[in-house]
Amino acid sequence: MKYINYILLFILLILSAIVLIVVSKRLSASEPTLLQGMVECQQYKAASKIAGRIDTIYISEGNYVKKGELLYRLTTPELSAKLAQVEAVKSAAEALDKQTLAGARVEQISATKSIWQKAKAGRVLSEQSFDRATKLYQNGVIPKQKLDEATANFAAMKATEDAAYAEYTLALAGATQEQKAAAAAQVKQAQGAISEVETYISDSKVFAAVSGEVSAIAHQQGEIVGSGATVVTILDLSDIWVLFNIKETLLPQIKLGMSFRAYIPALDRYVMLKVGNIAAQADFATWNATRTKGSFDIKTFAVKMYPEKSYKDLRPGMSTIIDMSNV
Repeated sequence: MKYINYILLFILLILSAIVLIVVSKRLSASEPTLLQGMVECQQYKAASKIAGRIDTIYISEGNYVKKGELLYRLTTPELSAKLAQVEAVKSAAEALDKQTLAGARVEQISATKSIWQKAKAGRVLSEQSFDRATKLYQNGVIPKQKLDEATANFAAMKATEDAAYAEYTLALAGATQEQKAAAAAQVKQAQGAISEVETYISDSKVFAAVSGEVSAIAHQQGEIVGSGATVVTILDLSDIWVLFNIKETLLPQIKLGMSFRAYIPALDRYVMLKVGNIAAQADFATWNATRTKGSFDIKTFAVKMYPEKSYKDLRPGMSTIIDMSNV
């Protein structure tokens, strides 16, 4: 009986030792360090440089669009009216330019010549009157006042003839080089205004800058949008990465080019990620992606990791977990 008691005591001591070892190992085992990130991709926001009312939207959310595909169109009646205005200005400038290059019309030349001939005849008559008045004054027939009147009339008619002749020669010569250059410059200025308005009108049609999936349409047909307002958001699923906000105490374990095995709960599979970028400056994350033993520190560094190959169904917003205990 005494022998059996010794055996039971010995077994109890062994069991106690086993329990003590197991409890000690569990207490000494550290909680695994897990990094949680989120899948992100490149986003492109389609907007127009001009304001207007959305006339037609050619795509829907979830559609896959190709680069250069028409997304939506704005109506811009103000720009259409402005285009008609500047086109009229150009037509007027072109007409003036043609007139300047062609010179005076035959009718204008004939008219200026007739005026000159008339002024010439008047000058001849006034000259004859001046000669007669001079002789009569010398003979004492007329007073000095009559001679002065004849002299003034002759001078006036001579000036009138000179002016008429100048107009006639100007009509024969046509416009000066400066006038021709000014007319040509007005045509170029009008054409520049037309090109500017046409550029604005072309911005009323907005095309996809990249190929990708339409994730959001912020405005609907009939709404008025301002200049630069985002209407369509496109996700480029070919440019995808996982963003981790990593606690600064773990940063020494992560280097550029390192590969990590990550778990995607949404896909229930593991993927390989490679570190492609580590932020040069710490940030204060709005959510803590690092779970470690002890207290949390929200001062983190943003780290981008890129999939080493293309994974089907990997989409933005999916959670990604890396167990740093095995690193």
